[in-house]
Amino acid sequence: MSIKSDRWIRRMAEEHGMIEPFHPTQVKNGNISYGLSSYGYDIRVAPEFKVFTNVHSVVVDPKSFDDRSFVDVHSNECIIPPNSFALARTEEYFRIPRDTLVVCLGKSTYARCGIIVNVTPLEPTWCGYLTLEISNTTPLPAKIYGGEGIAQLLFFQGDEEPEVAYADRKGKYMNQQGVTLPKL
Repeated sequence: MSIKSDRWIRRMAEEHGMIEPFHPTQVKNGNISYGLSSYGYDIRVAPEFKVFTNVHSVVVDPKSFDDRSFVDVHSNECIIPPNSFALARTEEYFRIPRDTLVVCLGKSTYARCGIIVNVTPLEPTWCGYLTLEISNTTPLPAKIYGGEGIAQLLFFQGDEEPEVAYADRKGKYMNQQGVTLPKL
């Protein structure tokens, strides 16, 4: 297995639609950066958030998720309460090749503010908008900027294709469109 460079990522995005929309360079312009980097791709968070709240005192249960657990925020800025978190999605849509596994790591700009981004690996043949969990680990409110960089993806190409990939087993999060809640 090898990590893939900017040349491979650019080719896969431009020729195979692996990342749409795709930015072939780092975009900054006073924003938290996004776009192609040396060995990865910095993704953007869409201005569509589900911020968790305790207003209804429901139990967060992955087997029986109650959507009263959150409030919807559609804005270019989202405030996450202290010691809380939000779900969001990427602005980019992904089509992961059959021989590729993608790992997501938070950007240092947010990490240095106590904000952690968690995403499970993007498995071979998975497609969709990526749902992000953004945790505010601080005792203070934290601001997230929609339309700007939030995390970096690293692409690993396997020495051979897996026998069974995500699409083959009809994975439950295939082709997700918006912020996708837990499914059983």
